[in-house]
Formats: sequence, structure tokens, C-alpha cells
Amino acid sequence: MLKPAFSSDEFVRMKLVLATKVVGMMGRKLEEDDWTDAYCQAKNIPRSNWSNLNIDINYQGLGVEIKLYRVKSSHKESIKENCGTTKMHPAATRSIRIDSSLSAEDAKNSVLKQYAELIIDRTNKVKDASNRQVADMRSAWVLWEPELREFLYFEEEMFIPNPQNYFAEWNITKARGSRKESKSLWIYDKKTKLKRYSVTTDAGAKIQPYFDIPAASDPNLYYFRVQSEMLSDSDIGLWVSQLTAQRLEKLVDIHDKQKLSEFLLTSIKDFAVDNTSVEPEYAVCLTVNNDAYEALITTLQGVSDEHNMQLFLKYL
Repeated sequence: MLKPAFSSDEFVRMKLVLATKVVGMMGRKLEEDDWTDAYCQAKNIPRSNWSNLNIDINYQGLGVEIKLYRVKSSHKESIKENCGTTKMHPAATRSIRIDSSLSAEDAKNSVLKQYAELIIDRTNKVKDASNRQVADMRSAWVLWEPELREFLYFEEEMFIPNPQNYFAEWNITKARGSRKESKSLWIYDKKTKLKRYSVTTDAGAKIQPYFDIPAASDPNLYYFRVQSEMLSDSDIGLWVSQLTAQRLEKLVDIHDKQKLSEFLLTSIKDFAVDNTSVEPEYAVCLTVNNDAYEALITTLQGVSDEHNMQLFLKYL
């Protein structure tokens, strides 16, 4: 069952924080900690070290396990094309053991029992941390694309699967080329006959769950576009850092759409871009004396030399 994840204000904050993160990521891949940090900022949840609880969010009785799923990017299609489809996540957990010599049904019962114990353990830890009798446990799914333009997010109730509602079959994948023969346990829903879990036995046992992406119209599915945002049929929103905006503002009125657009079009005509001979932008070492260094780090308190200099330019 889907759960509401954000209030309207939290959604607005989440989009702004996510856009800010993407601007700073410069194209690197999205990590679970990126999303978790943005989520906490949007919902005003203090960050803590929850890794020992094996769960991403543990706050006042709320427990959320966040899983990322990368989808293929396409400039012609929206990430919403994935709505209404079913995906398999590579690994929900590796905290299980599986005996491939058992019958499929016995192996299924063993795996789902271990999975249930893991969920119960997480639930108890969330309850203990909040001193509450009931924990709101959720599984969360983030769909993202390599260009980091669009994201889909939804939360659903974390449930303990009842082994009686499933049947299982062993699947053997024959050796081919350099790949060795492998054996997996496929677990199906008895009512729908759809596969809901795939359990690997080689290179470390892991449960691979199948999850259903809601319809695009579902109010509990959240869509974020934080790069090249379509504001209207004729207008595009470009998300940039404050530093970039401040530098541009010295050259043109960035709040005037027409002036900014004309400035970009006129300037780009004079560019001689040769992508085949672009040199790597290696870091540059700037030498300052101790007094300047101490003043810089004491006043600005950035996380790196680059961050301190960006802050210096911001306030210049």
C-alpha cells in the first residue's frame, strides 16, 4: 500500500534541495546518501548514524529503507514512461542464507522466514529508538536517470511476506562463455502468478524484489525535474549554482528572460568549441601566506579549499 511521503511544503523543499545537490554533483552517479540527505533536509529530520540499524531513515517511529533504481535515459521520453511497469531491484538484502539442495518450497519458506526476521528486527530497533509501541515502516523507491534530470519517488508499507501466499521454483541458467552455471530461486504470488522475488545462490545470496511503479496520476508518486525544467511550451528553467548566477549577473540581467536569452544566443555565436581537443581541467594550486589562510578558513569554514574560494567569491 502506497504512503504519502511529503507535505506540499516538504515537496517544494525536496525539489530545491535535490536541484542544489545535482548542481554540485557535476554528473556523478546518484548515491543513496545523496537522496537520504535531501530527504532529511526536506522533512527537517536531523541526520544521524543509522548504519548500525541497517535502515536509511529512523526518526520518531518512522523507518524508511530507500532503494535506488537507475533507468535508461532518453531526451525524447520522460522518466514517467516507467509508470505502471514492474522492475526488479538487484538486491533488497544480502543478510540471508539459502541452501540450494532444498526443495524449492522448503528453500522459499527458509528465505522468507529470514526476511521476516530481518524486518521484525529493523522494526523493533525503530520502535526502541523512539520509545513508541508502533513503528511506521516503509520501503521507498527512487527511479533516476544518469543525466540526473528527472526522478520518481514513492513509499509503500513495508510488509512481511506470508510464505503461504507464494510458491517457488528453482531456475537453472546454463553456463555460457565465461559465465558459469547459476541457480536461482524464483518466488511467485499465488493469486497473480507474477514473480515477486528472485533469490540468488551464487556470489553471495541476496533477495531481488520486484516492485510496481504507480500510475503517473497517483498522488503518492512524486515527480521531480531539476535540470532543464519545462516551465511552458516556450520557456526552459536552467538550474545553476548561486555562484554561477552571481557571475552571470555581472554580465546581464539574469531576471529578465529576454535579455538573458539574447545574451546567451549572441555570445554562443562567437564560441569556438572543439570537443575533440578539450584538455582536462586539472586542479590549480594557489599559494597564500598563513595569515590569509587562517582568515579564509576561520571566516568561511568551507569543507574544502575549493569551497572556501567559492564562498570568498560569493561574498566578494
